[in-house]
Amino acid sequence: MSNIKCTMCYYFVMIELKDIQKRLREEIRNSNLSQKELAEKVGINPSTISKYLRQDKFPAIDTFANICEVLDVSADEILGLKK
Repeated sequence: MSNIKCTMCYYFVMIELKDIQKRLREEIRNSNLSQKELAEKVGINPSTISKYLRQDKFPAIDTFANICEVLDVSADEILGLKK
């Protein structure tokens, strides 16, 4: 019996918060909503939106999903998973 070695290569994409924040800022700008208006539609404090865009903060998954829904953008696009 021969000894067969199978090697699999995986391509990993490093997702960085600064890149997510950049895409999120762009989508907010494209939506023509202010951060305050977005926050009101999502049901969170406007200063929280600012923290998501400028600090090392990321929304809870349900909040993130609601932000994407309001902005009419896929989470994959914001996360940089969709090419």
